Amino acid sequence: MFKSSLRTLVALTACICIHSAVAQTELKNKILDFSTLMPLESASIYVKNTTIGTVSNADGRFVLQVPNEFVNDTLIISSIGYKSYKVTVGEFDNSAEVYLEEDIASLDEILLVAENRPTTGNEIVVRAIEKLERNLPDSSYIQKGFLRHKERNKVEFKWLIESAITVYDSGYGSNSSDYLKVNVDEMRKSYDLRDIDSVFSYVSYKNQNTRRSRLKPKDVNRNDLSTDQLVKAIKWNDNRVNGLQNIFQGKLNLLRNANDANALFGENILDQHQFELDTILVDNDRKLYKIKISESTEFVGLDTKGIFNEGYVANGWLYIYYDNYAIKKIEYELVAASDAQKVRSKRLFDTQVNHKLIITYIEYEEKMYPNYIYYETPKLVNVGYKSDEKLTDEEKERYNKEERYYYTIQEILFSEIILDKEVIRMNKEKPWDMDIFSPKPYNKEFWKNYNILLESEEDEKMIEDLTARATLFKD
Repeated sequence: MFKSSLRTLVALTACICIHSAVAQTELKNKILDFSTLMPLESASIYVKNTTIGTVSNADGRFVLQVPNEFVNDTLIISSIGYKSYKVTVGEFDNSAEVYLEEDIASLDEILLVAENRPTTGNEIVVRAIEKLERNLPDSSYIQKGFLRHKERNKVEFKWLIESAITVYDSGYGSNSSDYLKVNVDEMRKSYDLRDIDSVFSYVSYKNQNTRRSRLKPKDVNRNDLSTDQLVKAIKWNDNRVNGLQNIFQGKLNLLRNANDANALFGENILDQHQFELDTILVDNDRKLYKIKISESTEFVGLDTKGIFNEGYVANGWLYIYYDNYAIKKIEYELVAASDAQKVRSKRLFDTQVNHKLIITYIEYEEKMYPNYIYYETPKLVNVGYKSDEKLTDEEKERYNKEERYYYTIQEILFSEIILDKEVIRMNKEKPWDMDIFSPKPYNKEFWKNYNILLESEEDEKMIEDLTARATLFKD
């Protein structure tokens, strides 16, 4: 009898503990500019001294799940160039919109300070790169995050994947190809309604995986290819162009991989970039430099295997903390500049901007960790036609510019950092699989309290439409 009662007590205690662990407070609202009443995109919403947080979407809206153990902690809503809004988690009002006021420091006042500080944009950025070893994590850590992968043409969404991911990194200074791993833990949504019509992917696949003479798209008749052949080629192309490996282990992981050979932000950074100090802004009561990125004497290239990914110039902005030279945010895009890349980009993608990247960082225990990543790149679906070719009306529709040119967007929100060595060791020994395109069963309980990125109203409508079409397609 005693043993039975004890077992019951233990079971009840376990249930209470589990319930307490997952009990959440949901915060949701909209963030606006106090002066213009316009929504503030990419504002940071987080619990002070934790890594629990999210960012606002294009409409200024957000939703954040906060464990109840932090109900008395401070919630901070901040955006670069604005005064922060602070309130305890338990006192946050979901019904009242949040307004942020502008907060700009004086550039002249900062530059007149009599101390040995860099004064030009180039000098400030070089100092920040020199400080990466100090400001980035120097030991192993794990991050938990949410991935949204979208692909669309100029008309509608064609593909959507939402996943929970885990990233293991041994720290700055180690080779990311050997010491950075990504795993797809769970899948929330996976809809793929792209037409199986990518002759271009098939030609690229054959040229990369066979020793025969190189094919050209004009040499391939679509009617001679089976659906299986095209599907195999498309999956191969998905991974090489849009796989997580490119984001984390490639040259566009500008700070983490700054020590790699030929890194974009490496020791030769000024050969491919010039930096101009624009002004001083404020972020959560800390001053930071706003620095413009522009072209230099050499083109930028990404060294992508099997793709001519060279001949660009860089545009964008860097936001660097004034006190410790830690980089808070990167806005970076690569624009076709060489004659060859201009022709290629126009013909294949109908755009000259081939890569758009935004990375924001969060400070945790005096180190800067990735907080939010946005990556956009165009993607060719079929090869089009020359104006002198004789095509049927059906074939012309297939090559419609509105349908032909695609682009993909990948967003990653990190909401948890793990530094416990034992937890890291246990996770590190598990199998790791970074294939975001492999379907997984939906786990409703897992997603109940998991922090995700809120869709914009426009995206929400397009995703609903994609969901409806996917359901009909399956039926």
